This record gives sequence, structure tokens and C-alpha cells, in this order.
Amino acid sequence: MLALVWGSSFFFVSVGLRGLSPTQVVLARLGLGAVALVVISLMTRQRPPRALSSWAHLFVVAMMLCVVPFLLFAWAQQHVPSSLASIINATTPLMTMVVALLALPAERPDRWKLGGLGVGFVGVLLVLDPFTGLEVGTDVFGYLACLGATLSYGVAFVYMRRFVSPRGYTAIPVATAQVGMAAVVMLIISPWIASQPVAITPAIVMSMLALGVLGTGLAYVWNANVVSRWGATVASTVTYLTPVVGITLGVIALGERLSWYQPLGALVIVGGILVSQRRIPRLHRITTRTTASPSPEDDYQI
Repeated sequence: MLALVWGSSFFFVSVGLRGLSPTQVVLARLGLGAVALVVISLMTRQRPPRALSSWAHLFVVAMMLCVVPFLLFAWAQQHVPSSLASIINATTPLMTMVVALLALPAERPDRWKLGGLGVGFVGVLLVLDPFTGLEVGTDVFGYLACLGATLSYGVAFVYMRRFVSPRGYTAIPVATAQVGMAAVVMLIISPWIASQPVAITPAIVMSMLALGVLGTGLAYVWNANVVSRWGATVASTVTYLTPVVGITLGVIALGERLSWYQPLGALVIVGGILVSQRRIPRLHRITTRTTASPSPEDDYQI
């Protein structure tokens, strides 16, 4: 369910863009997600963080994990098919690893991480259509916006690990705080950036409800349950499934066309993630006698 909801988010955004502007899609997504998370927090009687410093750190996370990437993806999907956006989103663990290597002193590049980055970079090149070539224009900026969104995710996950996770808060209050603050920010600036005319249809309403209540609300709870019962490593494997859902919905429901090398690029990106995290069986056997410290790309979904 988690992979289905997160993988279909790009489909819901594309449907929403038929009658809403990118900023209006983000406003609806965050507003509905915040309402859903507040209701869940009240029902489960989970208290929000109390320390002012925690709220300051969570505000940074809200901007880098919600506002910035959501806006970039929504704008990009005016020019990039939802299926390709879902593929590029799969680079998030690789972006997280890059940020961690630069920002966390405890992280040291080894041959597996560097090799995984190299493989993932080849996959990105395949997705970006290297055979026909890209002209400098909206398509290129759309791809760059998607990559910028995944980089923002990477910054947010590393920031959370360094400044939020050590405080010991559970997932639901943290998610409620960050999505709630992101929704307030969008609501405050909406008169300037989200006042365009709208064309509402039942499909758009249902898409925004699914995107907000499920993708930005309940999905956090589901993810927290998976992490608590099966561990962060298992939870992070949702990354491998979301492009499958995004590609399937984009091609079947939206009539998007993919070249043969773009799904291949998605597989290469996933391969890069597997190499960087030493999850290929042979690599696992090679490294069983070593003790590796936890890496943020292992728990980036938390």
C-alpha cells in the first residue's frame, strides 16, 4: 500500500495539473495531509514536540522535505511525464548518500558507495534520453527540477538524522509538525503564488484527496509501522517499487510513452542503490566480516 500510494503520487499530480496550478496542487496536498495527520495524532494521543529548538529544526525539515521538493516536482510535471518523474524520484537514496558524505563527518566514501553513485549516474543519463539529445528548454529545466527535488529530499533526510532523530520523537508527531508547518507556509504565501483561476472536476478533487490524505497523511503512519516492525532497511525498499507504480499508471492511465532505455535507466538506478548499500548477495558475502556504521540512505524514509 505504501509503494502504491507513493508511486501513484506523480499520477495524482498530473491529474491535478489539468485544472490547478502547480502551487495550488502543493497547497491542496499539504493542507489535506496536515488535516489527516492532526486527526491521526489526536486519535492516537501523541503529543507534538515541546522544545522550541525542535520546532526550529522541524521547520527546516518542513521546507526541505515538503515545500521545496513538492513545488519543484509539481512545476516539473508540466514538462516531464509523470512516469519519468517517478523514475527520477528513485534517485533519492543516492542524493541522500551524496549529502551525507559531504555533511556527516562519520560517513566515509568507500568503493561500494562510490561505485553505486557511478552506476546510479549512468542510470540517470539513460533516463534523460542520451540517444536523441536534449535541447536546452523546458524539458531540461523540468528534469533539473526533479533532480533538485531529490537533492532537497537528501538534504532533509541528513538534517533529520543529525538534528531531529537524536531527540527520540516518534514518527507521527514529527510528520504532523513538519507537514503542518509546510501547510501554514503555503497558506501564508498562497495569495501571491496560488491565486490563479481553477477548473475543478471530480477527478481533480479525488486526486487531491488521495494525494493529500493518503500520500501526505496516512502514508507516514504506514511507513512508521513498517519501520517499527520490520526495520528501516526493509522500509527503504519501497524506493524500488514506486517507479514501477509510477511507470504503470503513466503509461496505462495517462497514455505516456517511454523509450526502451528509460525503464532500463530505472533498473540501473535501482542497481546503483543496491551496490551502494551492499545489498547484492555477493557483495553481502564479501562484507559480512566487516562492521559498517548505519548510513542515512538506509533510513531515509523515516
